[in-house]
Amino acid sequence: MRRADRLFQIIQILRRSPRRPITADALARELETSRRTVYRDVADLMGQRVPIRGEAGSGYVLDRGYDLPPLMLIEEEIEVAVLGARWVAGRADPALARAAADLIAKIAATVPERLRPYVLEPASGVPPARNVSIDSLDMPRTRAHIHAGRKIAFTYRDERESESRRTVWPVAIGYFETVRLLVGWCELRRDFRNFRTDRVAAAEFLDERYPERPAILRARWRRSLALERRYRPEAALP
Repeated sequence: MRRADRLFQIIQILRRSPRRPITADALARELETSRRTVYRDVADLMGQRVPIRGEAGSGYVLDRGYDLPPLMLIEEEIEVAVLGARWVAGRADPALARAAADLIAKIAATVPERLRPYVLEPASGVPPARNVSIDSLDMPRTRAHIHAGRKIAFTYRDERESESRRTVWPVAIGYFETVRLLVGWCELRRDFRNFRTDRVAAAEFLDERYPERPAILRARWRRSLALERRYRPEAALP
């Protein structure tokens, strides 16, 4: 690996973990080089005013706010982006599917000619989507309410066709092969619940914000998942 590429990769690795220090040993393993080389490269980056904090033995952290100049994607990054976009294009709601197709077109238009086959003729692919359920919930508005921390009220029909009225603090949307799940804090059950978006009817997108910040509610949900997996290993989203 060229030294310039190695310096860039060090920044990329540190940027992946903005809060957790990365040790020189971990950097050396990923870069397939020596710890001594990592020490020298990090010192060079610091000398170039790249805001890296830390020291040998304790690990390194890249400070927030550091902007890398625009850089070309490498082959593996193109494969990842195209593979993910093709999966979304075949299984997500129409708005995200269009965005995925636009992303592929933008990548194809910006990469050099020699890299264009990685976009137009990728080595990786996804099988055709079959029996994908149709959302009865406005997915773009749902995503907007998740980001804004606003409540959604709707009638929900479960697998036994029983209906109930729910008011939910939306947290996330899970995309699976044939269905989408809305995850949220349910005021009726006073706990986190998953709702299939094809079983939602008569949704009302409320202006009312729920009392917690979205990031805090999302952290509570992740903790609840960790506890459920600990005490019920077989439990998982359907």
